[in-house]
Amino acid sequence: MKTSIALKSLLGAGALTLPLLAFAESNVQTGAATATPGATAHLDFSIVIPKILYLRVGTGSGYTTGALTSVNTIDLITFSPAAGTVGNGTAVAGTGGDLTGGVETAAIVSNSGNVTLNATASGALSNGSGDTIPFTQINTVASALTSGTQLPAPTLTNGTSSNVLLTAPATKLIVQDAKWTYSYANASNVPAGTYGGVNVNNGRVTYTATMP
Repeated sequence: MKTSIALKSLLGAGALTLPLLAFAESNVQTGAATATPGATAHLDFSIVIPKILYLRVGTGSGYTTGALTSVNTIDLITFSPAAGTVGNGTAVAGTGGDLTGGVETAAIVSNSGNVTLNATASGALSNGSGDTIPFTQINTVASALTSGTQLPAPTLTNGTSSNVLLTAPATKLIVQDAKWTYSYANASNVPAGTYGGVNVNNGRVTYTATMP
């Protein structure tokens, strides 16, 4: 019986406190019939915006409307010099890319200040037989897409490229894109073979964007 009474008392006390927790604030003012009482109540608001850093090179989600999602498709750009033209110094256009013809969509969207962009390869392109082509033979040219400021492309090397710095305006918001057109300089005569490939023979380049 004592347990039951104690439990009822506890539940009753809890029930009395629930409405107090549910309301932000209440205020009662009284006065005579001819008075003009005033009552106030307060409510606090907070909006928490997460840091956002979006990087796209090639196939990816839309970004101009703010609907940012991750897409795991990795494109392949292929260069195929014609027989008799290998090493003649005439640049070769690529095939593949989300915009075709060796052209990729490149974009960065961020909301927290300056952004640093670079590209990393694990070594020169290899044919698996000991022969190599340096990444300096692959050129990247940026051209206008949708943004007022074109997104510059890092210069590819056999390791990590120099950083490209994107300076944010006073708003701290960056939205930059470009068409990145890749070409093979074809400056050297090299042995036959397929150099690089789908994540083989040092064929993959990793683009990395960072911000504070």
